[in-house]
Amino acid sequence: MKQNSFSERILVGLTGSKDIHWKNKLNEINKHNIQKIALFLECFKPRQRKEIYQALLKSNVKEIPLVHARNDMQRWEFVFLSKNFNSRYFTIHEDSFRLLSKWNGFHKQLFLEMNTDNVVSNNVKVNKIGGFCVDLAHFKVEEEKWSKEFDYIIKRKKVKRYFACNHLNGYSFEKNTDLHTIKGLKDFAYLKTLPKFLFGEVIGLEVENSIPEQLKFMKYLAGLLDASFHKTKIKR
Repeated sequence: MKQNSFSERILVGLTGSKDIHWKNKLNEINKHNIQKIALFLECFKPRQRKEIYQALLKSNVKEIPLVHARNDMQRWEFVFLSKNFNSRYFTIHEDSFRLLSKWNGFHKQLFLEMNTDNVVSNNVKVNKIGGFCVDLAHFKVEEEKWSKEFDYIIKRKKVKRYFACNHLNGYSFEKNTDLHTIKGLKDFAYLKTLPKFLFGEVIGLEVENSIPEQLKFMKYLAGLLDASFHKTKIKR
């Protein structure tokens, strides 16, 4: 099946940890009449999430395909997001596998974001869930270390359905680390070094930058990745 262009696949991210973070970003989202976003809830506590959900219902946002979940989320939150915003990709971490029973009915909508600590627990069974949410900068870190997480992903590269969604942020070649505040477009240069099988149909920008900045990043990234994916060999 032909994939959409990256301009359709990459989404701005509502990120942060404090109330002012999500409120400012949601105001910007409304100002720009953005109707489709990625939602990163990893750093928001239950009280904050309830406020975010109510604000989203009153916002211009119509669809949230990708949600970064956290371990204290209850099943009703998955139901709410699926029903109201057609959320279908929920990112979890390696330690989330011990909690699968409380998310019954959503297992195939859960997608694993690997850590970068060179440890993969025996509890991690990607076949029990939908697949991977490959954090592209994490993968670059794992690749440089040739870590156990890198090996776990690479061994499954031929299972196309596993690679459905991504987080996209920056990367430092000098420090071999991911970057969540983008200071220049050079922070995205690593993307050209990654294998194509990693890139899914839904890609959420996981950066702390403002929404106007994210919109500029999206335009640049769509051009960069479309060119990389669709370049043709010169006939000789």
